[in-house]
Amino acid sequence: MGSFVTLPACPQEMIPEYAFIGRSNVGKSSLINYICDRKALAKVSVTPGKTQTLNYYLINKKWHLVDLPGYGFAKISRTMREKWQKMIENYADKREQLQYVFLLIDSRVPPQKLDMEFINFMGERSLPFAIVFTKADKRNSPEIQKNIDAFQSQLLESWEELPHIFVTTSERKKGKEDILNFITEANKTPVFKQKES
Repeated sequence: MGSFVTLPACPQEMIPEYAFIGRSNVGKSSLINYICDRKALAKVSVTPGKTQTLNYYLINKKWHLVDLPGYGFAKISRTMREKWQKMIENYADKREQLQYVFLLIDSRVPPQKLDMEFINFMGERSLPFAIVFTKADKRNSPEIQKNIDAFQSQLLESWEELPHIFVTTSERKKGKEDILNFITEANKTPVFKQKES
């Protein structure tokens, strides 16, 4: 485990990495703690913008889970937001070990412009990604299902096919095994980017 602000400082082992990102307060820390079976591995906060570095967690000595700073509203300066954005772009563009980005979406709200913009950002870079709907504790709620359906419909307006989609709830402990099984399969044939000269 470690926290870093530049790529050269990040772990150098050539093992697969899976990055988790989402709008501020999307439930990222809670999901990471749930996936890792630890109550306080990632710090949970009601204050947006808590994650400010690239946070690495080594899982089973086989792969890294990388907690990226959230995007969107945060009680930080514009300069700091721009710094985070640059750090995220640099990581996404240049990190050789990155296999997938897991984009976290709050299932309780309709499709958000910021999330769509980030999806397009990944599309422009041909980054493999999956979508994780969080906070679906009332999974059978018509409103939550309506939001998920609306998000998928909006995606299909500009994408030929949908990415892998997971629905999770940290409180009711749903979705973890699906994500871990997906990562296990991806780890069988990892793809590492060519290092830029």
